[in-house]
Amino acid sequence: MADLISEKYPDTIIYASKRWHLSNLDNVRHLHDKIQYIDCDLTDPVSTGDLISQSKPDIVFHFAAESFVSPSWRNPHRYMNVNHGGTINLLEAIRKYSPGTTIHIPGSGEEYGDISPSELPINTQTCINPVNPYAVSKVAQDLAAKVYFDSYGTTVIRTRAFNHEGPRRQFVFGLPWYAYQICRIKQGLQEPRLETGHRLDKRNFTHVKDMCNAYLLAAQYCDAGELYLVGNNDPSYEITFDAALTSMIELAGLRRDDLEVVENPLYVRPTQVPFLIADNSRFVTKTNWKPEMKLSDIFYDTIKYWENHPYLSSPPTVVSGVHPL
Repeated sequence: MADLISEKYPDTIIYASKRWHLSNLDNVRHLHDKIQYIDCDLTDPVSTGDLISQSKPDIVFHFAAESFVSPSWRNPHRYMNVNHGGTINLLEAIRKYSPGTTIHIPGSGEEYGDISPSELPINTQTCINPVNPYAVSKVAQDLAAKVYFDSYGTTVIRTRAFNHEGPRRQFVFGLPWYAYQICRIKQGLQEPRLETGHRLDKRNFTHVKDMCNAYLLAAQYCDAGELYLVGNNDPSYEITFDAALTSMIELAGLRRDDLEVVENPLYVRPTQVPFLIADNSRFVTKTNWKPEMKLSDIFYDTIKYWENHPYLSSPPTVVSGVHPL
């Protein structure tokens, strides 16, 4: 998003929060001359108040979150404190110090949880049914934002984003985890054995660049307080994780038949979300958004990001619940 804003609006001042020495800034290091950092821990209301009172931003894109689903079972309080509590602190700070600020709250398709095929595609009237603590925290975040719009008139833009992938994502997530292992195998850094979690869940993937464009349009054109679902709804993009894995192996110049692909029980979540397919028509009508990147672009860009990554040289520590899809 920082790349997109600096490119489209080069005169815009971009503020970003960071947690002192604790934040990983590798993915934005090339933008350090374009970003003004403010030290802040969003779980601390005083710190968050300082962030908003100092910056008084026109628009906040609220991307600070515990976003990796799997550890949420072991750390439910942490996820609620960051995703819900941090959002409350941010909304309160805006209410007190910068009431003219627009804030975009990016929810997750995970909030819908266990959906049956008869309920697809998911729309804004579909009942939420979260099946993991992460999803519960995102539901709480979203509803808190709606309360601040209803109660205080805070300009809240609410979206629920469905699976988006691409470069710069950590390898604990599904497609980057595949790319990381594929690149290690190709470079002879591990045996031709690729371990995964559950691979039969179906998703409709969007490139992260397209999602950033969608978020920018949402902040500009969507109605405050209303809910919009954001995700690619082209049926040709609907694919299982297993089919995605096969495509990524082939794009890397390997053959799946030459690899051993194993489902490791350590990487399987306690509950699955079999389908996350969105009806984005409401959002598209409002913004005229259309994804530009192909499904193959998502896979290729993810592989290219990992093929020369310094993390390739050292295998990850395997801990139950830490690397599932």
